[in-house]
Amino acid sequence: MVAVKVGIIGTGFSAQAHIEAIRRLKGVEVVAVSASTIEKAEELAREYMIPRTYADPLELINDPEVEAIHNCTPNDLHFPINRYVLLAGKHLLSEKPLAMTSEESKELAELAEKSQSVATIAFNYRFYPMVAEAKDIMRNKTYGDCHIVYGGYLQDWCLNKTDYSWRMDPEKNGPSRAIADIGSHWCDTVQHILGKKIIEVFADLKTVHPVREKSEKNKGTFSKSQDENREEVAITTEDYGSVLVHFEDGIQGVFTVSQVSAGRKNKFHFDIAAEKATLSWDQEKPNRLWIGKRDEANQELVKDPSLLSESAAALAHYPGGHQEGWPDGLKNLVSEFYDNVRLRKNGEPDKENSSMPTIQDGHYIMKLIDSILESHHTKSWVKI
Repeated sequence: MVAVKVGIIGTGFSAQAHIEAIRRLKGVEVVAVSASTIEKAEELAREYMIPRTYADPLELINDPEVEAIHNCTPNDLHFPINRYVLLAGKHLLSEKPLAMTSEESKELAELAEKSQSVATIAFNYRFYPMVAEAKDIMRNKTYGDCHIVYGGYLQDWCLNKTDYSWRMDPEKNGPSRAIADIGSHWCDTVQHILGKKIIEVFADLKTVHPVREKSEKNKGTFSKSQDENREEVAITTEDYGSVLVHFEDGIQGVFTVSQVSAGRKNKFHFDIAAEKATLSWDQEKPNRLWIGKRDEANQELVKDPSLLSESAAALAHYPGGHQEGWPDGLKNLVSEFYDNVRLRKNGEPDKENSSMPTIQDGHYIMKLIDSILESHHTKSWVKI
């Protein structure tokens, strides 16, 4: 097997998570890294023994040996880099969001349609075994049709007014924060499970800290600073939001996102209420799927490849009782991406029944974010 050669653009949390996921795969090799400075690129390259470094991402993309690119940069760089990768005919795995605006993401979707490259976006929660099990249950109508969906995504890393990173800057992050950053994951995952699009929204958003205190020292997304030298910065993006949603086929629901809920570290959860049962999953307890009944005892399905559907079992790599979580979901996404890269290289069609998110899926989420912001400002229902 000839290894697929990969370039990583970025050096932060996402970039390192992607590198570690790649290194768990056979036949995929990281050969180059690019960063905002050559010093950052060289530091990461030394840590992970990556042979080549670039300060200019375009030089990395144009490296003739590099076949696939992982775009792990801040949001404002996603569109220009993604566009260049697609135009260069390289395979693309982009962190979300695809771009800063839906006009930009539309252009990327059109480029991806014309391209021979494999292109995807890092909606990794699709790739948990118990999420795949929930999807199979709903697809097979094991408990009938879905009536309502509710849940949310809660964190606390923005709880204090001294919590500040580039994500609070709309010039770098975009006009939405909590909805775009974590609400996008909830929307994509639930749409994937149901096989139904959200088609209408009514949103209520809140900025808990209209003014934050920015440290003079540069901070990453989840880092803390004891720096006493701070400046006040006006905040325009939301810390919290609740959104009523209408899906196709009359399914209704609601979700809440918050980055200011003390004690909630990464609580992504959903309840899907069908005719005969409710399916409930919590990312902080990812190896369990609760199945609630009215007229008989409730059940809890525990991750065990021997007990899951075929598609869910394919995402569970360890026996029952061996816990799998966030890094494994990302690894499953990256693995499916490279399965399709190899198929394309051999002139074969993409993997059947692939769960890999498309660039079109990413564009739809951008339109959904636009509609949520419009709904909040107009205080009305907005169609996607």
